Amino acid sequence: MSSTLICYDGSPSSSRALEVAHRSLDRQRKILLDVWTAPERVHADSSGFDRHDGGPSYDRRCELLERQTQEILDDGAQRAAALGIEVQTRTERSRSSVWQTILDVADELDSDLILAGTRGATAVETGLMGSVSSALVRHSRRPVLIVPGADWAPRAAAGGSVRTDRVL
Repeated sequence: MSSTLICYDGSPSSSRALEVAHRSLDRQRKILLDVWTAPERVHADSSGFDRHDGGPSYDRRCELLERQTQEILDDGAQRAAALGIEVQTRTERSRSSVWQTILDVADELDSDLILAGTRGATAVETGLMGSVSSALVRHSRRPVLIVPGADWAPRAAAGGSVRTDRVL
């Protein structure tokens, strides 16, 4: 069965991607994906915890990140349902890099399209998401649709009108 893989991290940009999916994609199965990264890679530095400073254990931090990822996807599924989109949710631990994990999941699912926003949800992810979306476009063998944030609006040509209900 064909599918669309929608990358969702709770950011305004990924919420906008849901809106695009609603308007532009009809009968395909839709999988909402959030990829989380193990604490050693990003979160250990950003959280200020050292493995030996009495903070949460490595396993506990992984559990917390996985739970947070599922909460983000639950929110995304609620947003999708409000738009009339039926989705399946999936969390995935980053195996090497976020973009490569997304491509691996797309290959596993034989997705027809990868849909992602331009920016991530947190300060750390904001810096990464631009590079993730760029890497998706550069390395994917599948079509990739990158959706700008909610503040994006198409400009009308001089004297013309713009349809905002279709993705061109």
